[in-house]
Formats: sequence, structure tokens, C-alpha cells
Amino acid sequence: MSEFLTIGEPVVTFMSTDADASLVDTINYFKLLGGAELNVAIGVQRLGHATQYASRLGVDPLGGYAKKVIAEHGVGTNYVSEDETFWTGFQLKQQVTNGDPATFNYRRGSAASHLSSNVIDQIDLTDVKIAHMSGIFPALSETTNEAFQHLLDRLVAAEKLITFDPNLRPALWGDDAKMIKNINHFAQYADIVLPGIGEGKILMGSEDPKEIADFYLQGDRTQVVIVKLGPDGAYVQTKLGESYTVRGFKVDHVVDTVGAGDGFALGVITALLENKSMQAAVLRGNAVGAMQVQTPGDNDGYPTPAELNAFYEKEGVSEAE
Repeated sequence: MSEFLTIGEPVVTFMSTDADASLVDTINYFKLLGGAELNVAIGVQRLGHATQYASRLGVDPLGGYAKKVIAEHGVGTNYVSEDETFWTGFQLKQQVTNGDPATFNYRRGSAASHLSSNVIDQIDLTDVKIAHMSGIFPALSETTNEAFQHLLDRLVAAEKLITFDPNLRPALWGDDAKMIKNINHFAQYADIVLPGIGEGKILMGSEDPKEIADFYLQGDRTQVVIVKLGPDGAYVQTKLGESYTVRGFKVDHVVDTVGAGDGFALGVITALLENKSMQAAVLRGNAVGAMQVQTPGDNDGYPTPAELNAFYEKEGVSEAE
């Protein structure tokens, strides 16, 4: 059985073959698979941990492709169902040589947006040690919002460790006030909350890491807040009042920032699954995020254990830090 669980929507991405060319002018694309929660599951699996991924795919070529690629990555598909009525979500993405790519999503009304609460009741939580929840899935529809809440309730009742990444997607929510209210509500269910400083500004009005941490530590359940600072690392604050900053990693050239936050999450999660300290977990999160931004895809920079160790050796650090 799986020690890691997440729920989300796989997104089939058509990326332009001509780097930095406008999507208006591009006529050639190549196909890859992403989606924030799936990215995390792929990275957790790649670092040697059993995973399960809950989602819904259309009975169409894109759904068939997604199912095939998920299986190739070794991610568990016990809770990936198929829908004969609705299609698999996809996006167009500009290939860039530096920074943030232009993306256009076609997800409204997708098969995943129709994943309902009754599916959640079928999930076996017995061996799950960590569940990773993201603010994207509940934004897809009222149906997924209810399913997301139901899964949170089940996880809390089962006393499972929950990590939560706000992963703000204003276009999916369609209403900023609704987004802020929902994200801050869901964050209260998490043991570990993983906001970025920019997300803090939107969600609670401050870019100060300590103020962000103080805000999310007000709830009864949350024990740790880790505020992502980009190349400067991450700020950690605990319910008990401990706080510190873990170093980041400078990279020579940022190719594509997509997947960096998911890489951070999977780094933290896998280290905790291996009973590493929180400081070591955050260091791994920073490392995986730095590795990912040097690649053009959504998850192709996530390392194997050997690749992670080689990165540490190159940087002259140890996870014992």
C-alpha cells in the first residue's frame, strides 16, 4: 500500500517546440504531462516512496496518454477513474529559455472537475503517512471543492499528517475573495502549510515571512509553517516558537520556474517520510526546487536518490545540516 497520497488533475501540456516563440506563431508542439499534485507524486515516487494519486480522466486520447504516463512513472492509480462524458484537461505552454512561460488552460468542465465525494469514500487511508493537498483541485468546481473538504475531514479523523500548498490559481477560482476565503479555510486542516511570500501578500496582506507564519499558526492543528523565499531558501516557524531560515541554492540559469514549488513540497515530504529533521527536509525542498528550475518541463528535474546526492556533493552540503 501507499505511504503517500494526493489528489488533483493531470494536465496534458502541449509545449511549443520553438523556444521563446509566441504561441500565436507556433505551429509545432510536443506533448508532456503535468499538474501540480501529480508532479509531487512523481517526485515522491522517484525518490523511492510508494504513492497513490486520486483523479479522474476522460475516455479520450489525452486521458489514455495521461494514464499511460502516470503508470510509467510508477505512481499508484487505484483511485484514478474514467469518465465517458467529460474530457481530459489540457493546456498550451510556451517554451522559454528563461523565467515564466505563457500558458493557456482548458480545464473548465473537465473529467477531473466532476470527481465527487463518493470517490473519496473508496480511498484506503490505512498505510498513508503523509497526504499532500493543494489549493488547485478545490478551485476546479463546486463538486471538487466538496470532495476536497471530504478528504480533509477523513484525513484528520484518521490522524494523518497533512501538508498544504496554497498553489493560487485566480483564473480557476474566478473570484479573488472566494479564493482567499477557501484557501485560508483549507490551510487550517494542515499540519504543515507551505506558502510563498507572494502568496502571503495575497492571502493575508504581508510579505514578511514571520507575519505569514504567525497568521497560519493561529489555528489549532497547524504545527509548522514553511515560507518559500525562492533562491534565498525558506523560513521555518513552529507552533512551539522555534524559527530559522534554511539556505537556498543559486543556479546559473533559470530555464523554467514551473514545478519548482511542487519540487519543494516533494523534497520536504520525502525527507519526512525518511524520518529526517525538519531542517533537513526543508534543505531537500530547496535543493529539488533548484534542480527543477534548470529544466524546461513540469517535473523532469526531479531527482533520483543518486542525483540528489550528487547535487549535494556539488554544492558541498549535507542533509545533516
